[in-house]
Amino acid sequence: MKKLFTNYNFEFNKNEKKLLTTFCNQTLKQVQGDNRYYAEERAFNSIVNKLNNNSETIKLTKEERNKLLNQLQNNTKYLKEKTEKSWFLKKWLYRSMLTQYEDIINNHFKN
Repeated sequence: MKKLFTNYNFEFNKNEKKLLTTFCNQTLKQVQGDNRYYAEERAFNSIVNKLNNNSETIKLTKEERNKLLNQLQNNTKYLKEKTEKSWFLKKWLYRSMLTQYEDIINNHFKN
């Protein structure tokens, strides 16, 4: 049975908040100034503000959660492809980022 109301409250630890803030700021730099990505820019600005609020529980809207999850999943897919094609040092760096993103997805966004 499908849940009627879904909880979009997340409790990220300090490292996860820092990683997500960096990730969101990086995404904002890519979409800033382009009118086609106004919704993404607005959502990620809101996420960054909530992450920097220093509260234990972060309440995201459904739109913010979906956009963040979609970006994280696309980024993990991209990093998986890069790790397969790269040499040792790059593979080592990509693998650490990949495991961090996968941990966030598995711990907070899987039902």
